This record gives sequence, C-alpha cells and structure tokens, in this order.
Amino acid sequence: MNKHLYKCPVRWSDMDVYGVVNNVSIMRLLEEARVDFIWGISKKNGDAFFDQGSVVVSHSVRYHAPLVHKHEPVNITMWVSDISAATVTIAYTVHDGDRLCTSAETTMAPYCYKKSRPRSLSAAESAFFETYLHQDSGVTL
Repeated sequence: MNKHLYKCPVRWSDMDVYGVVNNVSIMRLLEEARVDFIWGISKKNGDAFFDQGSVVVSHSVRYHAPLVHKHEPVNITMWVSDISAATVTIAYTVHDGDRLCTSAETTMAPYCYKKSRPRSLSAAESAFFETYLHQDSGVTL
C-alpha cells in the first residue's frame, strides 16, 4: 500500500486566540494536503480529478492533541480508505513529530460541472486511487 506524505507548514495565522490551530484552519491544512495528493493523477496536464470536477461529500475529523505554530512543517499522511464507482474516501493523519494531532477522512465524488450532475470515476482516476487503497488504517475516527 502506498501512502502520500505532505510536509505542511503551519502558519502563525492558523492559530486562534487560544494559541492552537483551530478546527477551520485544520480543514484548510487537510485541503492543502489533499490537493497535493490528488495532483498526482495527472502530473503532465494538471489534475484531471479537479479539471473534470469533483465535490466534497463529507468530512470526519478527530482531534487527538493540540497543534501549534512551529517553524518545521507537520507531516500529513494520506491514503485511500474506501473507493467505489462514484466516490473516493481519503484518510489522513496529522503528526507533529511523533505526536498524533488529528485523524480525518474526506469523501469526494467526481462531478461534471458542465452537466451539473455526478459522474463515475474514470479508469485513470480509479487506477490512481487504487494504488493508495488501504481499508484498515488502524486510526480511529
């Protein structure tokens, strides 16, 4: 099973008045990591998954420990926890060093914006996501 590692900077502006990275900023960091991961579908012509369209269906997030600003990036590891003909679920862990801060999943669906309707995953999209498929992550959400 492949996993995708994104070294994500935590910006000073990501912290809230309590001195921790708040839930909205965590979602932005996960989005940044997800875009980096999915870009791998078509490195030559940009990202086919976003080019043809996709939508977020759901998010599930669990906070294990606070995340704070630091100069070194945090590690966001991603893999595919579920795939069907019309959805893909991306799982994440956010680690600050050895400490697990966040675990999450995002379910996405390919979408045709020109026709305003869902579409199926293409063969290339399915093949890409299947190389990252691992259904037993060992991380509890």
